[in-house]
Amino acid sequence: MSQVSKLPSETERTLVRKSGAWTKPCYGCYPEKRPIFEYIEKGVVNIDKPRGPTSHEVAAWVKEILDVNKAGHAGSLDPKVTGLLPTLLGKATKAVSALRLSGKEYVCLLKLHKEMPPKHVRKVCEELSGPIYQIPPIKSAVKRVLRIRTIYYIEIIEIEGRSVLFRVGCEAGTYIRKLCHDIGLALGCGGHMQELRRTKAGPFTEKTLVTLQDLKDAYVFWKEYGDESEIRRVIRPMESAVSHLPKIILRDSSVDAICSGASLAVPGITSLDSNLMKDDLVALFTLKGELVALAKAEMSTGEIFKSSFGLAATPIRVMMKIGTYPKGWAKREKNIQL
Repeated sequence: MSQVSKLPSETERTLVRKSGAWTKPCYGCYPEKRPIFEYIEKGVVNIDKPRGPTSHEVAAWVKEILDVNKAGHAGSLDPKVTGLLPTLLGKATKAVSALRLSGKEYVCLLKLHKEMPPKHVRKVCEELSGPIYQIPPIKSAVKRVLRIRTIYYIEIIEIEGRSVLFRVGCEAGTYIRKLCHDIGLALGCGGHMQELRRTKAGPFTEKTLVTLQDLKDAYVFWKEYGDESEIRRVIRPMESAVSHLPKIILRDSSVDAICSGASLAVPGITSLDSNLMKDDLVALFTLKGELVALAKAEMSTGEIFKSSFGLAATPIRVMMKIGTYPKGWAKREKNIQL
């Protein structure tokens, strides 16, 4: 069996240091050490969606179990489909778009309408890797227009008679039901999707899956017995939901400016992703590992290292509350007024 390719979100990322800096313990908080109410409000839970309910219903149950105002899932699954449904909570829902657009992996059972030679099945699946054209099915939540989606890899796990079990990594928005139909057409025998399970979504895998029952038990242990250990285990900080994005680490003095909507200037950067490209969606972090904002990169890594001034990134979605860190430009403003 050939080695399975990786999703873009699984690409190893390396931080390179631009300048030295240190953080004061009196400002902000390490994500894992947030007070429990804030921890939940800025959390994400990797729900193992059961067969039957819609993704919206599962998110609503999570919201009810945890008594939070908001809960948003990262990519819908049909009622009959099981598997990963990462659900962001409270204030963390602002980052749902970054996770929803990430690559996905599924394990699918395809039923061919006629038994075919295994070598032909493998050849067709290999040919369908790469960019493909798709029109969403009639029963879909999006407009039915022709669009291109990327199939990163298709790995045949097992072929038995007319049943084909395979693993597929694909771009967000790919319809696996349509992919099964196309495989059947290419083989000349027809085929349809019989079962489907999502096994990866962005940085999330089956290793961190949590059932709704697990979530309820953890909440009860905390509320009735004061035991936070389980709720902190099943819920992860929202930062884990954007761990697949390129990163820029900020100085403490530049954090509040970003929270106020200002663009990030080069002097405010301490470290950054070694392969950052202009126009990339990038996550801005504090030195304590807190997510400050999602932003659009205005410079590449090379350009940032060559520059001592200029705008490196423009915030798209601010995640941190103003005033969490001191106002770094207060002294400068005072001098200007004088």
